[in-house]
Amino acid sequence: MAKGKGRAKGKTVTLKMAKNAMRVTPDGRTRLDLSNTGIDTFPKCLLKLADTLDELDLSRNQLQKLPDCIGDMLSLKSLDLHSNQLEAVPMSIGQLVELSHLNLSNNLLTSEGLPQSLGSLTGLRSLNLGMNNLDSLPASMVALTSLQELGLFDNLLSHLPEFVRHLPNISKINTKRNPLSSNQGAGGLGARGELSLYLANEASLCKNCVARCREERDRKMEKKKGGGDEENRRPFSGLITPNSVAQLNQEAWR
Repeated sequence: MAKGKGRAKGKTVTLKMAKNAMRVTPDGRTRLDLSNTGIDTFPKCLLKLADTLDELDLSRNQLQKLPDCIGDMLSLKSLDLHSNQLEAVPMSIGQLVELSHLNLSNNLLTSEGLPQSLGSLTGLRSLNLGMNNLDSLPASMVALTSLQELGLFDNLLSHLPEFVRHLPNISKINTKRNPLSSNQGAGGLGARGELSLYLANEASLCKNCVARCREERDRKMEKKKGGGDEENRRPFSGLITPNSVAQLNQEAWR
């Protein structure tokens, strides 16, 4: 074996390469797509674009760590880091207060690797944490009042985080393939003991859909009053029955 042979070195991204790869989206945002380019370290040259970059895609690479300086990219509105090898996210992520979309799915994140500063991203509308090793979430996430979509699928969650009950604008949640306990009380347990939960905000549904959801809820309440063995259901403020028509759009969202 040749001396020093080991893991192949990742690709290096220069400032010139980054500038050449920048594009303007139809809605006028500046986007840089460096997905699937083989990089294994965060290109610090991107900091020179911090004032102009709106969307950054670093997905499908071999990133193992994010530098603290990522918090200096204050103009970012969308950050896609899915399918890397991240075990933790730096506290400085909380400085990206302009973010509306954050994708951290399919990494190696543990609950200890999620900072409390995530709660500072109050403008987030979409947060994907699916396909990681999470057994809990930062309590500070109760402050994510703009959040509409939350991906928690394929993790190690044994209970639905309490903060979900307090998110006023949530419309789509994916909790598939978590070891959620049956006494969670929202949704139905699958054949393998999996809990699939779909929540819909009443304001986002048409009149017919709201009526159908209420009928379903009333039927279940009647069954419960009749002595059925259904588990107790915990109320979610401002939300309609789980497993409603929100399910129709869930797979497309994921």
